[in-house]
Amino acid sequence: MEKTPSGTSVGVDDPYDHAGLCDHLTDEGKCRYAFEHPEQDLEFARERREDEFRCPAADPQGEWDWEDCPHYRCRNRDRECVRCGLEERRMAHSDERPLLEEHHLSYADRGETLGHEITVYLCRWCHAKVHGSWARIDDDANPDPEAIAEKEGRRSREQREAAFESAAERYDPSGEGEE
Repeated sequence: MEKTPSGTSVGVDDPYDHAGLCDHLTDEGKCRYAFEHPEQDLEFARERREDEFRCPAADPQGEWDWEDCPHYRCRNRDRECVRCGLEERRMAHSDERPLLEEHHLSYADRGETLGHEITVYLCRWCHAKVHGSWARIDDDANPDPEAIAEKEGRRSREQREAAFESAAERYDPSGEGEE
């Protein structure tokens, strides 16, 4: 299984098995990275420009796989845990710790240089299990009871804040309705 630089598990054997389309890919199959950041890699940008910015990894008959592209990046944007399915529930104007954390599947390539950025979201509880033990991100898992309780607590607070309370209920001049 792949490891972090500190030696903990990332929960997968091959990060590319869990990676999707490149974040730089446009709907037309063009490389946005080469177009928007040519100064970052002049040779790469020149080659893409000569090929009308076509992405060679996006083409099914292309000459590249995703891992061949030096600028491939795939960050999951779905706001739910890929392991147990727990959905994020953020409270506005709150500094509470999020239920979901970004989890990196790829750290460095075989040669000690920075590899591709491939990330998914895991809930805090699955994240700890993946890094701290035998757990894999593709396990068939249910949300941890503590995770469900935390999510439902946030949902209840959200509903209380959104509830309508009339001024008559909040203030009664006789003093009977005051809290």
